[in-house]
Amino acid sequence: MKFLADECCDKGSVNALRADGNDVLYVVESMQGSIDELVLKKAYEDERILLTEDKDFGGLVYRLKKPAFGIILLRFSVAERFEKVDRLRQITDLYPDNLVNKFVVLEPDKVRFRNLK
Repeated sequence: MKFLADECCDKGSVNALRADGNDVLYVVESMQGSIDELVLKKAYEDERILLTEDKDFGGLVYRLKKPAFGIILLRFSVAERFEKVDRLRQITDLYPDNLVNKFVVLEPDKVRFRNLK
């Protein structure tokens, strides 16, 4: 899958996704310091699912109607951070066709899908 990992995503998660064969563009490496709107636009233009821990992207797509290809909002506490990669693998394996045009909230014990359009 093609992802764009926001600056707030940890390098370990990015490396793990890449090791699994995913195409992951990491904001820290190529667009460091970019505002959220530019990050969202880049993900949309490149047809990448945006990985983020920043709830502000919800406001951009729902309140301001900015286009998005797909967003996964990671909601893990510091104590649960080691579960992120396994949960990401689960949803990409179980729902690969249900990530495009969706705003996905991924938590340690649940996942919610909401249409973007």
